[in-house]
Formats: sequence, structure tokens, C-alpha cells
Amino acid sequence: MQQLATSPEDFAITAVVPPGLEEVAAAELAALGASEVRPLRRAVACRTDLAGFYRLHLRCRIPFRFLRELARFPCRGRRDLYQGVQNAADWDHWLPPEASFKVEASGSLPELNHSHYTALQVKNALVDLQRQRWGGRSMVNLEDPDLSLHLHLSPGPWGAGRGGGEGGTAILSLEGDGGSLHRRGYRAAMGLAPLKENLAAGLIALTGWDGSVPLVDPLCGSGTLLLEAAAAALDRAPGVLFGRGGEPRPQRFGFERWPDFEAGLWRQEAEAALATVKPDSAAGRPLAAVVGRERDPAVLEQARANATAAGLADRVQFQQGDFRDFVPPPGQGLVVCNPPYGARLGADMDLEALYADLGRLLKERCSGWTLWLLSGNPALSGALRLKASRRVAVSNGGLDCRWLRYDLR
Repeated sequence: MQQLATSPEDFAITAVVPPGLEEVAAAELAALGASEVRPLRRAVACRTDLAGFYRLHLRCRIPFRFLRELARFPCRGRRDLYQGVQNAADWDHWLPPEASFKVEASGSLPELNHSHYTALQVKNALVDLQRQRWGGRSMVNLEDPDLSLHLHLSPGPWGAGRGGGEGGTAILSLEGDGGSLHRRGYRAAMGLAPLKENLAAGLIALTGWDGSVPLVDPLCGSGTLLLEAAAAALDRAPGVLFGRGGEPRPQRFGFERWPDFEAGLWRQEAEAALATVKPDSAAGRPLAAVVGRERDPAVLEQARANATAAGLADRVQFQQGDFRDFVPPPGQGLVVCNPPYGARLGADMDLEALYADLGRLLKERCSGWTLWLLSGNPALSGALRLKASRRVAVSNGGLDCRWLRYDLR
């Protein structure tokens, strides 16, 4: 059993990220002070301290959530899991009976091959221990718990590389928020097939756009790609929300109810995040034009409402009209696009003609620019009549997609 002290100087965490974005997520974590950063499959492992843990929640754009490791132990089945959970932490400290909790589980072993059943065994181990010690137990709260626990089961020998025995490994962690960090709070208004904010942020990170050249989206929908791009170029912390009066405030997180929460450290990191709202330039220079175009007036109104809620209404310009009439800003720049590909949106449209017209428009009016396009349908992206210079496999809502780069000539 490997167990962390109650208030370690630093600790192991896992950032859960969209598939295909592990490398850019790792770079983001390292830039924000995480150490021992190591990309995994759909995740990034690293270490940080409490201040860094708070900072990552406020400043990271790509992860869905952060899991703070409490303990890992060998697990061959139900009995090992039950005993391992009870010995995994100082539960008098972490989960007194008056605190509520929830448990989620992932991974599997031969005796533990259903996540709901595994989570139930973790819950039983904890409430049985509480009853023995205090004669009472914590209540399960799936919506707003004081403590969110995550148990991951990994097959293979325990302590691989450490001379361990047979069986699997159980990793018990605390989830820092209890919800998904992709929700920035600005997108009450969404289109029919919304792109998650953290996926959009990761896609923009792959382009390398830094705000120095124009950025356009001729099929912008509710504007997520452009809003995430502008926020990143301006270094606006995604954990900052804006009230109706436009005043920024830090988002609230589940770890603020943890017993080792340090208000002084949190205030320090929150103030630093709030300070990112003030600069209105990207890397010391004015932000280049950021322009989106949308034909549907209702969807366009959603995009403008989202920009206002994100505090970016004066940074992103939204135009109404068909993309075929789009005229890009002068000079060279970057085009990003997530056109419909028929899976959830566009099934009743002539999509092949749409892609052909898009490719023709870009070749005629955006020579010297770079295009990055999210494709969920290879046949449709072929209708662009353009040759991709880079392909990045990503998942959009469970759909296998490619983030394609084209150098327009």
C-alpha cells in the first residue's frame, strides 16, 4: 500500500483529457508548474502541490478533471478492494460521518468488471468502517458531495517494475471538482452539435495560433472555437466566470470543502487568475482580428451571447451571412472550421456541395493562409479538393474525427 500523508508538499495527480490531446495537455500542465509530467492514454500524469493544484483548476484549458491520488494498492478482487479502501487513507480526516460523498469507478478486473458494482463496493467499505468507528455513516450525494472519490482498476501485476505479485492495481483518488471542467460557464446558449470547450481549446493549441495574425471561422456556429482561441491568446483563465454586470469572479470547486483546503493559497491563486482578465493584448501586442460567420440568425445570437458571457464581446466579431460570401481580413492568417459532417447535424443538407464550395472559397480568397478543419467524414473532407499536411486523431463526443491541417496555396 502506498499512502500519501494528510498534507503532502506535493502529490501525484492525473489529468483526464480528450483523446488525441495528451501531448498539448502535457505541455500546458508543465507550463503551469506541474512536475514529472507524463502523457498517458486519455490522461496525463504529473505531480504538484496544493497551490499548483488550485492553479491547474483555474488555468488549465484542456483537461476534463483532475484526480488527486490518495493511495494505490494491489487488488485481485472484491476482498482486496474492500480492505484496501479501508486502509487507503485517514478517513477520520477525509470523510467524517457528517460529510457527504460519491464514488465513481473505471477500469476492470475479473471479479470487478462492472463500474457501478465496483463503486458500490468502495461505498460499502467506507460506510462499514464509519459505522464501526462512530456508529453513523456519511450520506451519498451524487449531485453536490463534500468529497468525490474515484477508483481506477488496472489489470496486470501489482507494482510492475517493483517486483510485485500477481493481480491488478487499484488507484483511489479525490476528484478536485466533482463535475467536468469543460464547462466554462459562458455557454448557456449552444447550437445543435456543440463542441466541448476543452476540446476546442486543445484543437486551437494544436494550431499554434497566438493572436498575432487574423483568425476566422466561416461556419462558426455558437462560436466555441473562436472564443476559446481568443481567451487563450489573451491568457484569460478559464476558471474565471463573469456575472451579469460583467464583474469577474473565480469559479467554485469541490476541493474548497476538503479538510486540507488552504484558504490563503486559494486566494493567492484566485487573485492571479482574476488578474488575467485585465490585459487586452496578446503577448504584449494587440489581438489580431477574430471573425466568425454564421448564416442562422438565432445561432448567431447564441454566439454573441456566449461572447458577452465570456467577457470577450469586444474581442470577437460575429457576422451574419452565408460562408460563400465571406471576405477574410487582409494579409495572411488562420482559418478554423468545424463544418457539419452528417452524424448529428447536416443530414438534411447537401454536404458534399457545402465542402466543395468551402474548399473553392478558401483557395480563391485565403491563399497563403492555413486551414485547420475538424472532419468526422473522410468522404466529405475529400470534397474540399485540398491535400492535408497534418492529421491528428481526436474524438468529438465519441465520434472518431481528424483535425486536419491544410496549407492553402
